[in-house]
Order: sequence, then C-alpha cells, then structure tokens
Amino acid sequence: MTDKPLCHPLALVARDAPPNAVASILPPPFAAKFAGRQRRRLGELFGLANFGVNLTRIAPGGRSALLHAHALQDEFVYVVEGRPTLVTSEGRVVMSPGMCAGFKAGGRAHHLLNETADEVWYLEVGDRTPGDQVSYPEDDLQGSFVDGAWVFTRKDGGAL
Repeated sequence: MTDKPLCHPLALVARDAPPNAVASILPPPFAAKFAGRQRRRLGELFGLANFGVNLTRIAPGGRSALLHAHALQDEFVYVVEGRPTLVTSEGRVVMSPGMCAGFKAGGRAHHLLNETADEVWYLEVGDRTPGDQVSYPEDDLQGSFVDGAWVFTRKDGGAL
C-alpha cells in the first residue's frame, strides 16, 4: 500500500481562500440579485464531500439567497462579523457576531439580508443529501438536486 499525497491544505486563513467565481448558480434574472454576495468554498478546498462549508461575505444591501427551504438538506449559519437580518417564513431577527441559526430539512424558509452599511461575514454549513428539492415561496422557481447538480424550473415544472 502506498501513501498518496493529498492535494488539500492542512489549514488556511479562511478569508484568504479564493472566492467563488460565480455569485449564484440560479438562472437569470434571479442570479442578478446576488451581486453583493461572495462565497469562499472552504469545504471543497479540503475535499469534503458529505457537507459543504462556505465563508460568505454580503456587501451592504446584499442578500445570502432568495427566501428558500430545502426538503432534505439541513443548513446552519454562524455570524462572524456584521449584523445581518435573518428573514424566515416566521419573522425577522437581527443577528450579531457569535449568533447562529439552523434550518432543519423541510422546515422554515429563510435567507439573510444585509440592511446595514457594513459588510457581513458568516459561515454556512449544509449537507449534500441526494435528491434534495428547494422551494422558493416568493419566486416562481424551484430547484432539484439531480446527479450532483442543481436543476431549476418554474413551480409548474416549466422551463425558465
């Protein structure tokens, strides 16, 4: 048995990780809503396959995502810097550094807004359960995780 060299770092400063080149995988015009968001895919840098970890920056006036809920995947966020507003299907909460929130699969719809003049930085963690479906209660959009990639359609299944 031979040892294969790993291509992943042992450790790194999270903010030094390269930002994702694409602000959103959502189709136009939805993707345009994420000009103020920048993700650093930390989990992928370490070769993690069962769950994702992102360090995400939201510029003033930006958002984390469209209001959404996952059918099968759990999500967790931890605020590192700034004061994002957590918007859910049950209300709004202004968060501060050190606060966290979790979203059980099949639970409340959610997203973060940066309604301040300062940047927001937070960690997001989510699993990669195959076959997940995402609903977007405020938009004519739905997503399905098929063969390792997201496929987006209108709520009636029609093409966008």
